[in-house]
Amino acid sequence: MTAVRQGGSSCPSETKVDPGAEISYTFAMDFNLKSGVKGEKKTSVTDRNTAEALGSGGLPVFATPAMIALMEGACVAAVDPALPEGFSTVGTGLDLRHTAATPLGMTVRAVGELTEMNGKELRFRVEAFDDAGKIGDGLHTRFIIENEKFLKKTLAKLG
Repeated sequence: MTAVRQGGSSCPSETKVDPGAEISYTFAMDFNLKSGVKGEKKTSVTDRNTAEALGSGGLPVFATPAMIALMEGACVAAVDPALPEGFSTVGTGLDLRHTAATPLGMTVRAVGELTEMNGKELRFRVEAFDDAGKIGDGLHTRFIIENEKFLKKTLAKLG
């Protein structure tokens, strides 16, 4: 997969409140996140998360889209609990490899580790394992968002 980027700058923005008023600056919040924090998610391979069921292939093996969702969930588990109320993260980039098939009945475990922070942009190293070993790895990017503001902008698309 190729990386998809979105998001703004972490640089301070200058906002004039009203003519003649003092200039106020808005800086990226200190979200108290540290590189190295890890999250984990697990699932069992069932007929609901196979390539056949999700339409990403024709075989009853763990689907790549299911692996991706599990990896994203591991990253969410790593950082979202540390964010202030009203904030969460959204995925914006993926560069992943799915290197081994996993049959029905096995457990898949994904681990996401925060490796880099640039303002509200968070970068993770992700890995997935089944009962026999590693099945995937790569990089994932997420952005910290204000939930209400994000939803308002998204719902505005409806007109």
